[in-house]
Amino acid sequence: MIVFNPSKTGPLRFVPSFERAVGGAELNFAIGITRLDMEARWISCIGDDEFGKVIYNFARGEGVDVSHVSRTPNIPTSIYFKEIGEDGAGKSFYYRKPSPLLELTADCLDESVLDGVDLLHISGVYLAVCEHNIEVALKLVHFAKVKNIPVSFDPNLRLKLWTIEDARAAYEKLYSSVNLLLTGQDEFELLFEGRTVKGVQQQYQIDEIIIKKGEQGASVYTATEQYDRAAFSIRAIDTVGAGDAFDAAYVYGYLNGDDIPERLRLANGAGALVATIKGDNEGLPSLQELKQFIGDEKLIER
Repeated sequence: MIVFNPSKTGPLRFVPSFERAVGGAELNFAIGITRLDMEARWISCIGDDEFGKVIYNFARGEGVDVSHVSRTPNIPTSIYFKEIGEDGAGKSFYYRKPSPLLELTADCLDESVLDGVDLLHISGVYLAVCEHNIEVALKLVHFAKVKNIPVSFDPNLRLKLWTIEDARAAYEKLYSSVNLLLTGQDEFELLFEGRTVKGVQQQYQIDEIIIKKGEQGASVYTATEQYDRAAFSIRAIDTVGAGDAFDAAYVYGYLNGDDIPERLRLANGAGALVATIKGDNEGLPSLQELKQFIGDEKLIER
């Protein structure tokens, strides 16, 4: 989507001007991956309009493979306005119905869309936008299973886009195919209504459930172990996009063969860095920036 960032903090009705940028959970994740020196392919549909051109060129400029991004002249590109509080917490106001994604149906895809892919990542925001998107996601998951490709899923619950009941019903169709479930603590509690992480893991046979806890850090649950990692201490400016950065860095570590404690360290670091900069993806770190922040490399400035 096109993002309009406010020129000042506080309620949106008192904001006099906005700055145009590009955002969206799935694209943020893809950019996060490319900045960590891995390749990312983005599957989507945007409007064939000026805003769509901004998004397409921005994604391509970040090194994201846009060969499976279609453009439609029939529906305008989606936009949203962001509200930022004094503590950096954000609220989103969406204008995305109808969405260009209406024209990206399951019939548009075949197995070749995942050729050369090592992991399929799906966001719950995508599922919320159009009713048929769950069919698209399930078809992609089927292709992934045929090709023995692991699947990561972030519920990214957006109750401004649909009800909690609709979200639960859609997500329920995916859980048993998910290898990495990356969810916020509050999301987990809303989605699973008092059930334990272990209980959910055993029911759906999810390899790893990763619980993001913001300034309290994060935890990972496997079939036999629990891993906890404290957050990095920062002053948050804008928390929107921090979860996407966490996901990208965790998946980077997973594909890189890092152990879980190291993945958590990378993910917490990436999420923290994004929260220190205004914007959805402006703060997504390069691999060198991330390693410098978490202390693996020294920063030398001349």
